[in-house]
Amino acid sequence: MTIKSQNELVHKAIAVLESFESGNPEAITAYVHPKQYIQHNQGLSDGHAAMLGALGHLKEIGTKVSVKRALVDGDYVALHSVYEFFGSKIIMDIFRFENGLIVEHWDNMQEMVEKTPSHHTMIDGPVTIKDIDKTDTNKEFVKSYVENILLGKNPGLLAAYFDGDNYIQHSPHIADGLTGLQAALQELKKKNIEFEYTHVHQVIGQGDFVLTVSEGLFDNQPTAFYDMFRVENEKIAEHWDVIEAILPAEKRKNSNSRF
Repeated sequence: MTIKSQNELVHKAIAVLESFESGNPEAITAYVHPKQYIQHNQGLSDGHAAMLGALGHLKEIGTKVSVKRALVDGDYVALHSVYEFFGSKIIMDIFRFENGLIVEHWDNMQEMVEKTPSHHTMIDGPVTIKDIDKTDTNKEFVKSYVENILLGKNPGLLAAYFDGDNYIQHSPHIADGLTGLQAALQELKKKNIEFEYTHVHQVIGQGDFVLTVSEGLFDNQPTAFYDMFRVENEKIAEHWDVIEAILPAEKRKNSNSRF
């Protein structure tokens, strides 16, 4: 895919998000497939018409969207944004395109935490994508980290994925560095809070940025984990995440899989 084609997909995805703020249906009408749109956010109704129908309410409550970073991987566009509606939220959206139209959408949302142990925000940090030639290598590297460490296949390899303590953390309750990560995991264990990844569903990457979409349990709740990593010199250098509990069946507004 050419850079021009990639930029066009990003433009379309961002235009759709901006319509939530403006209330203008033009982008949704132009860029979302009218018959084949699959919604994986189970708090929303399925289909193109439901998205159009929500615009008036979203504008009325003063929705604002600020996209911070965008990744393109084949037919997939992942956006990392701050939304303002009922407070500040960090959201990662994933759109899948077919023939230039959006046909599928996934997302994860978390309340924005202002004060973090690392003193970074949940959204700041680098946005420029580098090392495009290393995309596939970085995706495999991050996938192996998630499988070996977060899914627990080989936890003894933890230190091998990092350059000592040179690790920038944006997760809202974890300090910087490998030591910060280890301390947070020990604290969860001390408090008997269940934290378990059980399956990796998607790995989306471009250059030095890789996003993984995983399923698991957090504090006894079925949970969706969206983790974005920046890889530098074959080590994990930076991490952002959005964690959201999966709705119970009786509260879901569509029957599609969360993943």
